[in-house]
Amino acid sequence: MKTSIEGPGGRGVEVSPDEVLPPSRGIARRVFYPSVALVGVFVLLALVFPDWLSSVITAANAAVVDSLGWYYVLLVTGFVVFALWLALSRLGDIRLGRDDEEPQYSTFSWFAMLFAAGMGIGLVFWGVAEPLNHYAAPPPGVVGTPASLAQDAMTQTYLHWGLHAWAIYIVVGLAVAYTVHRRRRPVSIRWALEPILGTRRVQGRWGDVVDVVAVVGTVFGVATSLGFGVVQVAAGLEYLDLIEVTRTALVVLIIAIAGLAMISVATGLDVGIKWLSNANLVIAGLLMLGILVLGPTLFVLREFVQSIGAYLQDFIRLSFATLPYQGPEGESWLASWTTYYWGWWMSWSPFVGVFIARISRGRTVRQFIIGVLLVPTLLTFLWFAVLGGTALYRELFGEGGLVSERGIVDNNAALFQMLSALPGGPVLAGAAILLVVVFFVTSSDSGSYVVAMISAGGNPTPPLWTRLTWAALTGAIAAVLLGFGGPEGGLTSLQVMAILVAAPFSVVMIGMCVALARSLTAEHHAAELERRALRRRTLVAAVVDELGSTSAPIRPIEPSPGMTWRPHLPRRAPGRRRARPADTGGEQTSEDAEDGPG
Repeated sequence: MKTSIEGPGGRGVEVSPDEVLPPSRGIARRVFYPSVALVGVFVLLALVFPDWLSSVITAANAAVVDSLGWYYVLLVTGFVVFALWLALSRLGDIRLGRDDEEPQYSTFSWFAMLFAAGMGIGLVFWGVAEPLNHYAAPPPGVVGTPASLAQDAMTQTYLHWGLHAWAIYIVVGLAVAYTVHRRRRPVSIRWALEPILGTRRVQGRWGDVVDVVAVVGTVFGVATSLGFGVVQVAAGLEYLDLIEVTRTALVVLIIAIAGLAMISVATGLDVGIKWLSNANLVIAGLLMLGILVLGPTLFVLREFVQSIGAYLQDFIRLSFATLPYQGPEGESWLASWTTYYWGWWMSWSPFVGVFIARISRGRTVRQFIIGVLLVPTLLTFLWFAVLGGTALYRELFGEGGLVSERGIVDNNAALFQMLSALPGGPVLAGAAILLVVVFFVTSSDSGSYVVAMISAGGNPTPPLWTRLTWAALTGAIAAVLLGFGGPEGGLTSLQVMAILVAAPFSVVMIGMCVALARSLTAEHHAAELERRALRRRTLVAAVVDELGSTSAPIRPIEPSPGMTWRPHLPRRAPGRRRARPADTGGEQTSEDAEDGPG
């Protein structure tokens, strides 16, 4: 049955559910214009009614975010189990592309691009600040010596940035990669739901709603990271006595760095984005190595190994922790940290998932999961062990000063305060600022590229003007909220918006899990039947070939002397009894005659 979908310029195109669907060469008007309108209305409200919008966001946070903690915790842990099940089962053998297709990018470039897109600015912003926060203000109910609190702080940080975060990306990325590279569908979120919604609904309004939610969630998620990055760049420049952090300075920085991102996104995936991703990994590696060598090297290495063990030991307990016995204090802490992180990762998942899917052609499901789940997680743990471990060492055994007497951590300047105590502190601070800027540009151009693909109907090379439009709108959101709400209020609004938009998309992610499991299981079953049929055909051909090649005549099998030969008799239907000779006066019945003697 043919179904009409929207083609370039809004013209209807007839396609079959089983044929390869070509991507649109224009824009998907039912996705692009509603998404732009929603983002534009938000920016306009933030400009005209900043106080009212702030109060609405705060009320929504209290009504929705605080009550979603248990749901996010259970859901994200389920994503980890789902990813491990796929990787360890035979479904992991399925290739994301043709069966003989090789990976599109080298392993190093692949890791560099997915790492830069997956963590980005947040890794630099929270590398020092989060372990210090958990140490200074641990979760309600956690008490102990300073050493045990420091260990718990690292373990909690690993939870927020470890397997759970990357499992969220795997759900979206693998579903889209399978749909795009294996089933030859356009690069869009909606097509990952085709096995459960059907081709007609996916091509209609339901698919439009899914893509609009994905686009808006991605824009707010990326804007949140851009806000973190700009605030940290400003704090670093202030640390170097180059500028004074004001709202005007923040807006100017956003405009300048967003302009660089627009230049990068204009060059495409294989030029600017790829080069910047590789540069990200190199700069981050050099900065981390410098801190490791100049800081407490032996302590950091010991702490890295021990924290991995503590994370694995407490993995199940922390994965299901919702702090119900700590009352409102536990609920507030969960909403500020774990629930916020799970919502943030889910709001990023359309962007990161589609981007990882786009660069993962030719890899198997198992390679995809192991590469995305384990390698970035270990690199992230090493990053936090070096930066966060060095900061905790200073608090425990050094001069301290990173945590105030009231137990408050300056999140924006914590990295630069930690670097100031190391030899060559200003040089390291300059490298950190450069890293944040490059991460800023990479996150913005990658996010704009993915959003442009979705809003262009799955076109892997969307029109340039759409890429530039989304890059400008993402920067505008961060600029407006930081300019009118200040560094703290603007970031809080961005965080809450990212979590709120993630709530409806979490339902889409559940559907993606169901659709992906159904598709992979069906393909594996079909492949298994084909393998069995092939083995039978091969065996029959071998037997025929062997019998045809022998010169000796084939003799029938004869019974040995003294052996009673009894041919196989067919089983009778239940309830039927053959009449015996005694019952028929010694005459053989017709059934006996059919069965034969005996």
